[in-house]
Amino acid sequence: MTLTKTNKYWGIAAATLTIASTLIAPQAVAGSKAELGNSKVQALESQVNEMGDMLRSMQSELDAVRNEAKQPVAVAPAPVKTKDNMVFFRGGYGHNNSTRGGTLDPTNVPGVGSSANGVVTGSIADRDAWYFGAGFDFSLSDDLFGFANGTEVLAELMFDYKQLADKKSNGLSPGATATLGTLGFNLPAANNQTATVNQLSLAASPKIKFLKGSDFRPWLIPVGFELSIISPPSDAITVLTPGMMFGLGADYRIWNNLYVGADARYHYTPSSVNGVNTDGVTAGGYLGIGF
Repeated sequence: MTLTKTNKYWGIAAATLTIASTLIAPQAVAGSKAELGNSKVQALESQVNEMGDMLRSMQSELDAVRNEAKQPVAVAPAPVKTKDNMVFFRGGYGHNNSTRGGTLDPTNVPGVGSSANGVVTGSIADRDAWYFGAGFDFSLSDDLFGFANGTEVLAELMFDYKQLADKKSNGLSPGATATLGTLGFNLPAANNQTATVNQLSLAASPKIKFLKGSDFRPWLIPVGFELSIISPPSDAITVLTPGMMFGLGADYRIWNNLYVGADARYHYTPSSVNGVNTDGVTAGGYLGIGF
C-alpha cells in the first residue's frame, strides 16, 4: 500500500508536536507555577498530557500504515494463452477403388468410350491421383467435454482437389461416332475436347486430438460428413454425391506456432454416382499454423 500525502502530513505533524511538547512543556509549567497558581498549572498539565496521548495515538496509526505498506502483495499469475486453432495446407497421393472416366465412359456399346481412344478401361492410371487442399481446426473442448484431461476436441472444416487423369472421351470420340454411324445413328460432329478427371471434396468432421500441451499431437476423426463434386459428370449427368470420411494422423510443433504433420483418410460413399464410384484413400503431409 502506498502512503498518501495526508498520511505524510500526519507523520510530520506528529513529530513536530512531540518535539514541541518536550521542549516547551517544562518552561510553560514552571512559568505557570509562578504566575497562575497550582490549579491553573494542573489544568495546563492535563491539556499537555491529553495532547501527548493524541500524538502517541497518531504515531501508532502511522506505524501501522507503514507496516501494512511493507507487506508483500500477492499477485495472481497471468493466464497462459494457447493458440489451439489451426489453419493447415495439405497435399499428397490419392487412390480410388474404381476407375473414373468421362461422360459415356465406359459404355456397353463396343468401340464406344475410353477404349475407342486407346485408353484401357480399368487401368491403374485411372485410379491413382494427386491432391492438394486446405482446412481449419477450431477448438471446442480441452478435456473431451470433461471426460478426459489433455484430450482436445476440434471441429475440422476442409476441402480437397483431386486429379486422376486426362481423357479424350468427354462425349463421343470420332471413333465412337463412326461406330454408331454403322449402326444407323447419324450423329453431329464428334467432341474432341480433353476432359480432366477430377474431384472436389468438402468435409466437416469432429477431430479428437491427444496429448494437449505436448509438441507431438496424434489425432483421429471417427467419422465426418463429406460432399464430393465430380468432373466430368457421370453417364447420367450427375455431379454431386454425399459421403463419409474417416481419418487419423499426427502433427509436431517445430517452432513457435508452426506445425508439420501427416495424415491418411478413407472416403466412403454409400452408393455410386450413377455408375461412378468415388470411394478411395488419400495420404500425405500438411503444414499447419496455430492461431
